[in-house]
Amino acid sequence: MEFNSDEERDALQNLTVSELHQKYGELWKEEARSRNRPYLIRRILWRLQANREGDLTERARQRATELADEAEVRTTPPRKLGPRKKQGHRATGGLRDVRLPPIGSSFTRDYKDTRVVVNVVKGGFEYDGERYKSLSAVANVITGTHTNGFRFFGLEGNS
Repeated sequence: MEFNSDEERDALQNLTVSELHQKYGELWKEEARSRNRPYLIRRILWRLQANREGDLTERARQRATELADEAEVRTTPPRKLGPRKKQGHRATGGLRDVRLPPIGSSFTRDYKDTRVVVNVVKGGFEYDGERYKSLSAVANVITGTHTNGFRFFGLEGNS
């Protein structure tokens, strides 16, 4: 019987994630560690095809094992190297984001026909007579939605 991946994929698309999880267990003889729908569908399709058309040869399996033994396998993603952006220093010794203008300065942005003026003060920002700890809090008040403050005020790339 020839394997038809389109028909199989269509049949799998109609299953719930729980049903896919169960089918994975039946085919692989182990419980799936993921409940990610596309992943489960791909793995099930691969196993169905391998069962019908033949799996890897023993020689190919041995070579894959040799390569895996020789490879340096990471279990965690690499950390970014170099200085982080939030490593500028205040006079008090605390950390201050280097993208921010110095205390006492202000910046503006036009938003919906209104000029927005934000002052940089010690410990945060001042907008419309109120103090805020972060630029995102100011941007949220202005837009009414969660917004990245650096992006909203165009300070993202400054360093």
